[in-house]
Amino acid sequence: MLSRAFTKPRRSIKDGGGGEQSKSGGSIHEYEDMVVGFTDDLPLVSCTHGSGGGVQMTMKEVLRSSVGVMGESRLGMTEKVVLSKGQMFAVKRFRKVIVGKSDFGRRVERLAQVSRKCEYLVPITAYLYAKRIKFVLCHYYPMGTLAELLAGGRKHGHTALNWNQRLNIIVHIAQAIGFIHTESTPPKDRSNMQMNVHGNIKSSNVMLNVDFSASLSDYGFAQLAENVEVFNFTWQQKPPPQQPMENIYIYREELCQKSDIYNFGIILFDILGGSWLSTSSRKCILEKKEEIRDGKIEFFEFFVEGKERKRALEILDMALACTNRLAEARPSIDQILLFLGDVISF
Repeated sequence: MLSRAFTKPRRSIKDGGGGEQSKSGGSIHEYEDMVVGFTDDLPLVSCTHGSGGGVQMTMKEVLRSSVGVMGESRLGMTEKVVLSKGQMFAVKRFRKVIVGKSDFGRRVERLAQVSRKCEYLVPITAYLYAKRIKFVLCHYYPMGTLAELLAGGRKHGHTALNWNQRLNIIVHIAQAIGFIHTESTPPKDRSNMQMNVHGNIKSSNVMLNVDFSASLSDYGFAQLAENVEVFNFTWQQKPPPQQPMENIYIYREELCQKSDIYNFGIILFDILGGSWLSTSSRKCILEKKEEIRDGKIEFFEFFVEGKERKRALEILDMALACTNRLAEARPSIDQILLFLGDVISF
C-alpha cells in the first residue's frame, strides 16, 4: 500500500523492540511519525477551485490513510484512502510519469476541469507531483468497479446485476465516451493533450455508485504515465498463447477514438456474458450467433426473456460491431448512442 511503500514500521513494545514486525500492516498507528525519504511534508494541489472550496490535505496524510488496494494496472496502482475526518478517496499512483512537473500539473488541472462538466466522469479532487511519487486523488465510489462486481458474482455463482441495471451501466458508459469524443482543445490551452480520447477504457475503470449509476475513471491518464509491464495480467490484458491475437479479447492501448470504441465493445461482452470471454473468441461468438439468437446456446449470464432478450441480443450485435478488427468498420459513439436510444425505446 502507499503507506507501506514510504513509511518505516514501528518496533513492537511487546517483543521488546526487537521482535518480528506485525504482519497485519496498513494501520496508521503501526508507523513512525515520519515518511522515509521525505524530510518535509508536501501539500496536495487542489483541483476543486471555485466549486465549493479547495480540498486541503498533505502527502503524509494521504500516504498514511491507505486502507487497501482497489486495483492495479500497467499505468499504476489504485488505493482507497480514509482520512481522519472520515473522508474517502481513491488514489491513482503512477508507475512511470512521462511528463515533467509543470506539464503534469497543467494536464491534471485540464482533465479535472473537463471531468466536472460530465456526471458520468469521475471527478478529480487533487494531485501530487514529488520526486519519488506522483498520484491523483479522485472521488471514491462505494460499490467499487464494474470488473470487481461482475467477477465477484461469477466467483460465488450468482448474478451480480440484473438486465436493467446492466443496460443502465452501458448507457452511462456510452454517454461518458460521447462527452469525451466531442471535447476539443481550446486554441490557447497549454496542456498539450488530446482531449477527445479517453485512452484507457476497461471494466476496472467503470466505477459504480450505490444506485448502480456508472462513471468512467482514468480519463486522460494514459497521457500522464507510461504503461509498465507487470506480471499479474488477466485475460483482459494479455491473450493466452494458444489464441490468435486478432481473435482474443484484449484491451487496445492506441490513443484514438476507434480504440475507445473497441474497448467499449469488450466491456459490452463482459456485461453480457463475461464467462465466455476466458474460453471463446470473437470468431467463435460470430459462428454461434444464430444458435445464441435461437436460444440453443445460453450466452447471457443473467435471466432475460421476451422483449428484454431481444434488446440484449441487439447489444450483442453492437459489441461485435465495436470489436471489428478493421477500425474504420467500427461505429462512432454518436451511432452507438443513437442505437442505444432505439434499443431503450423499443
